[in-house]
Amino acid sequence: MNIKGIIKKNKKTKDLIKELEYGDIALICHKDIDEIAALGLIEKKVKAVINIEQSISGFYPNQGPKLLLEKGIILWDNVDKRLWDKITDETEIEIIENKIIGLDGDINLGKPLTIEDVEKKLAEAEDNFNNVLDDFIDNTLTYAKREKSLVTGKLQIPPIDIDLKDKPVVVLVRGKSYKEDLLAIRSFIKEVKPILIAVDGGADAFLEHRLKPDIIVGDMDSVSDEALKMAKELIVHGYPDGRAPGLDRLKSLGLEGKVFKAPGTSEDIALLLAYHYKAEIIVALGTHSNMIDFLEKGRKGMASTFLVRLKVGPKLVDGKGVSVLYNSSINTKTLVLLVIGMFLPFLVMAYYSPTVQQLIRLFIMRLKYSF
Repeated sequence: MNIKGIIKKNKKTKDLIKELEYGDIALICHKDIDEIAALGLIEKKVKAVINIEQSISGFYPNQGPKLLLEKGIILWDNVDKRLWDKITDETEIEIIENKIIGLDGDINLGKPLTIEDVEKKLAEAEDNFNNVLDDFIDNTLTYAKREKSLVTGKLQIPPIDIDLKDKPVVVLVRGKSYKEDLLAIRSFIKEVKPILIAVDGGADAFLEHRLKPDIIVGDMDSVSDEALKMAKELIVHGYPDGRAPGLDRLKSLGLEGKVFKAPGTSEDIALLLAYHYKAEIIVALGTHSNMIDFLEKGRKGMASTFLVRLKVGPKLVDGKGVSVLYNSSINTKTLVLLVIGMFLPFLVMAYYSPTVQQLIRLFIMRLKYSF
């Protein structure tokens, strides 16, 4: 095995993914690699991933490592943590037979993970699943009591300039399957023109599809400067005690934002915002809704999400459901063009075919004699 490439490192995998280019080697510090992180690394077409943490611990069935290996990306796992300081970011390295050559002596990475290794850990995770589920439920119920102010009318929801009343709203979170969800309702967005609310990096997902977010809600830590400057309204998710670190980012860009102080996640307050201002329907894309989603985010419960969905449930619709139920209308112009398109091949054939031309002449002659 011989691999050569530029190595790049960042302890936040989501930030590293933004910096990676085709053929790079990623050095990460990511325990239990989640599916979103794996898909980001795959999309960047990295040659290999070196992880100084356990890529799959067996705590829960995270699919990230399996996805990487299935795409042929070599994954070194649980490598000596001292490696982090020995490797300089964005330098070219060469790996020969599991050793990094020429950095103050050869550095042994050990054997890379195999599909068999991952399958064994996934089996352990399945065996442990009921215990994890039990703890997750207990945590959710405990924190639900503490965070019930989210849905009992005690929150100070900031005023907004965009009118949401009786309008459809799409809330996009850069979570699992967000790309598929967004593609599924493109025709709905194009024709109905709903208000677009992005949660942090969801704003860049809108831009990738040439859509401008109307409102961005979040910590402002994983959204591009470009997206922030294009949005009409910026809502910073603040802590219940009033701290809002995201405001500093906006001020550095010369932008203004309003603070929404609340416990829970940014996607929760985005849904609450749409509900509070009487949106007709709230279409959720890429949102987190199950235990695995939250474990992958490093959260041990989903109290706020549970509470918020209890409140906004009557207006909340999954994006995939919209794509199935929504039928795009065909206007008159489109229908006329469709009919012309159907007959065009026959007209071309008639023009070039002597046989067809002869039949047309005979038909015309028959009409003349008939009248």
